Amino acid sequence: MRELVVENQEILMIPQNFKFANKGKVTEVRAGDFTLELDYMPDGILENTYCEFYTQTSHGKLYFDSYAKKIDGKTLIIASPAKHKFLQRRQYTRIKYINELTLNLDGSGCKVSSLDISAGGMKFTTIDNINIDGLYDVSLPLSDTISLDCKFQPIRIERRNEGGYTVSGQFIYNSNHDKMVLVQYCAKRNVEIKNK
Repeated sequence: MRELVVENQEILMIPQNFKFANKGKVTEVRAGDFTLELDYMPDGILENTYCEFYTQTSHGKLYFDSYAKKIDGKTLIIASPAKHKFLQRRQYTRIKYINELTLNLDGSGCKVSSLDISAGGMKFTTIDNINIDGLYDVSLPLSDTISLDCKFQPIRIERRNEGGYTVSGQFIYNSNHDKMVLVQYCAKRNVEIKNK
């Protein structure tokens, strides 16, 4: 673990209640633990209670479960995890996401069929013309009860041989919390799909 977590590395920490998600930097790494200096006070984060951790390394996106052995203000001593896994090499975990969605721009809607999503963005097909300069409102259903509202900005539009377009683009969030929700959703779904 020592070669994976290094000083000045940014880490996202997500407790069971992900509205208390926090991020910070590693300030010291030892054999059995490391020190994490959080950006915000650790509300909702308890000692000896497992949380999820995500960070980007040269090997790809690293995910592990661990807990704070000690909390002193924004300074946490995090136990080195027994095991970890690399989700993938891209910055955000990309998962298959098949849904019929509506993108809204200036009061008019475009019907799209999503193919995949990550916390960075989405790819979909559509027969509607998409304005590459548009900033579309979209609602992403994540479960029967949870939807995430954000903006979608097209980056690449390709014409399909069978008609219509394949569009790739990025999400723009209303808050950092919304982004963390999608990071966690994609990571959890990725693990579920691999374990099937």
